Amino acid sequence: MSYVGPDFDPPQPRRSRRPLTVAVAALVPGALLGWLAYQAVGASGDDGGQDRASVATSASASASSGGPAAPTASSSATSSASATGDDERPASPAPSSARSAPAASGPLKGKVVVIDPGHNPGNFQHTADINRKVNIGTNLKECDTTGTSTNAGYSEARFTLDVARRLRTILQKQGVTVKFTQDGDRPWGPCVDERARVGNAAHADAAISIHADGAAAGDRGFHVILPGAVHAGAADTRPIVDSSADLGERVAGNFVRATGSAPSNYVGDGTGLVTRKDLGGLNLSTVPKVFIECGNMRDSKDAALLTSGDWRQKAAQGISEGIVGFLRAS
Repeated sequence: MSYVGPDFDPPQPRRSRRPLTVAVAALVPGALLGWLAYQAVGASGDDGGQDRASVATSASASASSGGPAAPTASSSATSSASATGDDERPASPAPSSARSAPAASGPLKGKVVVIDPGHNPGNFQHTADINRKVNIGTNLKECDTTGTSTNAGYSEARFTLDVARRLRTILQKQGVTVKFTQDGDRPWGPCVDERARVGNAAHADAAISIHADGAAAGDRGFHVILPGAVHAGAADTRPIVDSSADLGERVAGNFVRATGSAPSNYVGDGTGLVTRKDLGGLNLSTVPKVFIECGNMRDSKDAALLTSGDWRQKAAQGISEGIVGFLRAS
């Protein structure tokens, strides 16, 4: 996920919370073995700064630096098989009539979850639209961004859709009604304020926005972003801060267990949890909501995971187990 512009604020300090490492150790000891193995094969202890430049704004710099250019419609399509790094077919969209249909009977029938696949594969063709400013309560911010990509050209927007579709399938088997903010069925967007409104209008029991980061090489691991307490303009997150923190902690703990990935080594102080007040999708939400950055697309080792269909299935499984635990407890 990339956020740029003069209104960008760095991650906000968060109130003290028990370390995720302790919670995970108590929950699933086996996950720590995967975590240690992850660190051994190259997780960096360097707490470097994040590279938040979007694909669109970094395209001009890439010519001189040797970095990848912004993906095009043709390159995204033709590089799909090689960029994903595996032979597994990506999860496909549901028919339009089924996208908001109630799921089959299951233990969580009646629960509603909104999944927000970050960005949109067509955003880079609609720069004027996505650069339009929208009100996020605290200030004005760009409608959306292009997102980032791996060095091989596998875009964040394609990654988020694939994980979101896998997650939907898992949750629907539990009886959950799943709604998407977008399913690759629109040319660009939606804007961040509209993404929040989808969850609000659905009176969702939980909402999650799926992303992958675009930080510096050597920055590795996932982190879950929690809403800070915001009360400004149309934004009032105070009623959802605690419930969102509960949701985020459950997602983070289960993500470690399912994927073996470690919490971020560059934000979150090793907890895998970060609180922010500058994201419209969180500021404008009236339902429990979190973001997850599943890994760093610009690091080759993280990219090898993110481009694996098997790993994306594990990611969807871990996210689903966190959501299911939250729904059962709420």
